[in-house]
Amino acid sequence: MSLSILIMTLLGSLQSCSDDLLDYEQGDLKIRIEQGDNWLHRFDLPLGLSKRNAPQIAVWLEDTVGHYITTVYVTHKAATQDWQAAHGNRRPESLPHWSHSRGIVYPDGLCMPTRSQPLADGISGATPRGSFDLRLVPVDALKCFIVKVEVNHLTDFNDSFPKSATPGADNYSGGREGSGQPAVVYAARVDMASGQTRFEAALVGHSSPDGSSGDLTSDVSKLTSALKIVERIMVEIKR
Repeated sequence: MSLSILIMTLLGSLQSCSDDLLDYEQGDLKIRIEQGDNWLHRFDLPLGLSKRNAPQIAVWLEDTVGHYITTVYVTHKAATQDWQAAHGNRRPESLPHWSHSRGIVYPDGLCMPTRSQPLADGISGATPRGSFDLRLVPVDALKCFIVKVEVNHLTDFNDSFPKSATPGADNYSGGREGSGQPAVVYAARVDMASGQTRFEAALVGHSSPDGSSGDLTSDVSKLTSALKIVERIMVEIKR
């Protein structure tokens, strides 16, 4: 059994909720993702219609030197390739830092899960329409680790990442229905033995605009509304 499967088995129950109704036990982790001003984003539909979409999100664990351990949560569309009006586009630009971190390459050469090989239901879930919590039950052996969160809106274009960008350009993000501004990534280092009970995730950069790699760029000066999707991410050890 690989390390990632072993830890995922022992991590225990995972729950999400739009408010603080989860039952926690001593030693549980509460991951709180608080919505920002741009949590809901306008997505244009045919016939002049539009809807307000919540972001795509992935939450996962890494060891302290950056090796992937396991996925905690990922939104349903990204976990199952359930994209509306995607016309077969697998949307590699949606959550590329997470998808490449997993180290799984599918037959088409992409790292995003497919409809025929989706992630398990226990990991994926509907995109919350606002702030939400995740409950995580760690094992005794997991003392120090990194919680990473990647967040992205599709089609949130700006002057630096415009709809008109062409394939191969540094700012190309998937075309007319692509990512727009690239996904943003937050990270919190959690030390279960430190005596500290609250750890705030810091913004560490943005992902590859076109999803062709899992690299991070620390310079986020070209991002605008993407920086307002999330207000704050806190990891708390319940005592």
